[in-house]
Amino acid sequence: MLTFLGFAMIATFLVLIMMKKMSPIAALVLIPALFCVFAGKGAHLGDYVIEGVGKLAPTAAMLMFAIVYFGLMIDVGLFDPIVRGILRFCKADPMRVVVGTAVLAAIVSLDGDGSTTFMITVSAMYPLYKRLGLSLVVMTGVAATANGVMNTLPWGGPTARAATALKLDAGDIFVPMIPALAVGLLFVFALAYVLGLRERRRVGALALPGRKAPEGADGVEGAGEELVGAGAGSPAQSVPAEPVASSAATAKAPAAGSASGPAPASPSGSTSPSTSPSASDPAATGAGIATATGAGSDPEDGFQGLDPDRPTLRPRLYWFNAGLTLALLTAMIMEWLPIPVLFLLGAALALTVNFPHMPDQKARIAAHADNVLNVAGMVFAAAVFTGVLTGTGMVKHMADWLVGAIPEGMGPHMALVTGLLSLPLTYFMSNDGFYFGVLPVLAEAGAAHGVSPLEIARASLVGQALHMSSPLVPAVYVLVGMAKVEFGDHTRFTVKWAALTSLVVLAAGMLFGII
Repeated sequence: MLTFLGFAMIATFLVLIMMKKMSPIAALVLIPALFCVFAGKGAHLGDYVIEGVGKLAPTAAMLMFAIVYFGLMIDVGLFDPIVRGILRFCKADPMRVVVGTAVLAAIVSLDGDGSTTFMITVSAMYPLYKRLGLSLVVMTGVAATANGVMNTLPWGGPTARAATALKLDAGDIFVPMIPALAVGLLFVFALAYVLGLRERRRVGALALPGRKAPEGADGVEGAGEELVGAGAGSPAQSVPAEPVASSAATAKAPAAGSASGPAPASPSGSTSPSTSPSASDPAATGAGIATATGAGSDPEDGFQGLDPDRPTLRPRLYWFNAGLTLALLTAMIMEWLPIPVLFLLGAALALTVNFPHMPDQKARIAAHADNVLNVAGMVFAAAVFTGVLTGTGMVKHMADWLVGAIPEGMGPHMALVTGLLSLPLTYFMSNDGFYFGVLPVLAEAGAAHGVSPLEIARASLVGQALHMSSPLVPAVYVLVGMAKVEFGDHTRFTVKWAALTSLVVLAAGMLFGII
């Protein structure tokens, strides 16, 4: 009974949010409460919720102060050089923009924290996606999948959990998996290339003033012109280039995280035709599209994702902020203090040093309050969902049923079975629930048939590409919240590609003899 209710609860939740019948926060709270009553344990709902909130409170605190900290670092210009490098590579070509998103997400994922990755990636790429009229779900899908592959780093969480649960060395699990994970990352880059080509065909291509349009973009090439995509399947229009916007005009263009913000995205996550740059829109072809650079800036830097003239920049404190961030990430990886404490201290120090005046501090906190509130609210709502799943015993019954459904003849192939099960189980369960609750059972079943625990542990990592888009992962709400994408749209688009990426990693691991 509990097994059926558990699967029914998850299915109901996913269907309702993907059909946009309920908001994620409402669905995360009301659906588990209802199913808790169906399970005959409504009297214990309060206990389950409080227990769930208690377990997720440190995560919520970490996300709150991480958003403030990295929001401040973006405000003061710490990541501007990285953003300029990525955007210089993109050159306003949709294909390069999508590939650049995957590369940026993979690089930033080296810190092992999904929330950090998504905040930096979205802040850098969001304005460019909006100005080119690209689909925002492509950005969130590519970023989440790239981060999912990189989430297997020993300090990312899953590898450490697997090592702890099976009493193995994390290095023995991770190092042999590197070739398979590299194949998975290359697949993500190839996927980004294909999706980028599709976006290029859909919106055409743009060229910065005085530049040639990207070769292969609808077969159009022109110097000293802007090319504006005329819609899906239509050849790009060629219009005379506007002069480079002055710094005064540029200052009026909305920057990432500004109060006005870009125009809202359509339900599909892409920009509607009315908000796409067009030849008939002088603002688009001038200050909005031509460049976002200020006076005296390098034309090579065109399409700045972050306003280079924003008043919050602190160039004189650049090396202080870089050193503080490096120290923070080092302390996080070395586990000198709990991560929530590190971000709390880091945010307080960064705010005090960069903005010593009280009105400026209040303004910066207010600027990031929306993101903080949205993410923290989503995390505490998810605490209801996880609290009911765990407290009622649904998770345990679901896991036992799945393990018991494995045919006896599959015993010698338990590594493959573990890899396949890791996809749905890490999507529908937290990493803690899977690695500490299910993995030991799978390892025991494998050991009875001569399968090494190391193989089981390695196979358990392949589902992480899909796991990073799970509704039970707090970081995914940072991603969709900052990108202004509906969670249901993100799920519909991403799940198939993330699952395929996980299967590619599994196939590569078997091919190389790792699994």
